[in-house]
Amino acid sequence: MAIKYSIDELSSFALEVIQNTGKEALAFYQKSPSKVKFNETLVTEAELHLNSHFQKTLRDTYPDHKTFQDRQLEEEYSHDEKRYLWIFDPIDGVDNFQAGIPIWGMSLALLENFWPVLGIFYMPVTDDLFHAQAGKKAYWGKQQIGVTSQQSVDDESLLLTFSRFHQYYDSGFPGKIRDLGSIGAHVCYVAMGRADAAVTANESYKDLAAVRVIIEAAGGKIGKVGGGDFYLNDYLDGRKITDHLVVASPDNHSQVLQHLTKRS
Repeated sequence: MAIKYSIDELSSFALEVIQNTGKEALAFYQKSPSKVKFNETLVTEAELHLNSHFQKTLRDTYPDHKTFQDRQLEEEYSHDEKRYLWIFDPIDGVDNFQAGIPIWGMSLALLENFWPVLGIFYMPVTDDLFHAQAGKKAYWGKQQIGVTSQQSVDDESLLLTFSRFHQYYDSGFPGKIRDLGSIGAHVCYVAMGRADAAVTANESYKDLAAVRVIIEAAGGKIGKVGGGDFYLNDYLDGRKITDHLVVASPDNHSQVLQHLTKRS
């Protein structure tokens, strides 16, 4: 007999497991020697441990649920427990993580027969917990959040970008431009109205699966910098997303893009 779980039950499990996994991550945080610019060994060890911790917890609770593996997508529609697919990203913002900078996090999303139903982004150092169920409201902890209601950008606006942004764009953006080093944090800051927009590049499905649910529940959207709609599920096969993307409220998409000119 097929078992269908309530979204509230699955959400409670996901919120608990990601916060517990965050505690595990803190055991590796700030452990890199100060003279090492990037400690790949530390990051690899942390990611392997966090993945193993999540996988074990999932198997113990929902043994028939699947986990996302790049380029290993099963495309069959299912009525049993295998219709649930979890997407876990253990460290978003690896440079910050190994350097001891607190702006990094981990994300967890849930698909039911390829439809997104839940997204969570958790920042263990600051204890910021962003979460949303698809089609419902977005939250920061227990506080409901939403994108900025301002329908224009000005000198007080904030645009979050990726590294080497200025190698790709000539910018006439009137406000502040910052790269904080974590796309998950960038999207969540837009979702709660702290930033007006974010531009991102070189992401994958795993990078965006959870925060896509959060930004949409908060009233925002992800679109292509070059114009046109963006469909994240087109990248379920694990391919890198070649388009540069802009995250903002629907009203501010065009406002942001009119200030950016892509270099040849």
